[in-house]
Amino acid sequence: MAKKVLIIDDDAEYREATTTLLEAKGFEVITAENGEQGFEKAKSQVPDIILLDVMMTHKSEGFDLARSLKQENKTKDVPVIIVSGVRKEMNLPFGFEPDQDWLPVKTVLEKPIKPDALLKAIEENLK
Repeated sequence: MAKKVLIIDDDAEYREATTTLLEAKGFEVITAENGEQGFEKAKSQVPDIILLDVMMTHKSEGFDLARSLKQENKTKDVPVIIVSGVRKEMNLPFGFEPDQDWLPVKTVLEKPIKPDALLKAIEENLK
């Protein structure tokens, strides 16, 4: 059975391109354009992995959603990969690292990301 990936990102072109890539590799893909929609889809469809943007409706939406997903019984064990350009967009001199409390995700990837690197991160986090 195909692994299910939920992409939560406000960039329609990114969602479409990533969906095309993942479906070509045999994944089932669900998408959401903001955190609220993504949280509902995560609870109702329980994906195998979530790709999560940070800046959507507000600048910290992805960070907030990562914590909400970890507190929700249905989604607490679903691996989350942050895929964001927040560091570059906000000209931050530091990156973000996964953390049990503040950023409970498996991996943080910077946009733009090469397709091979994204696929590798997904495969590693599905093990």
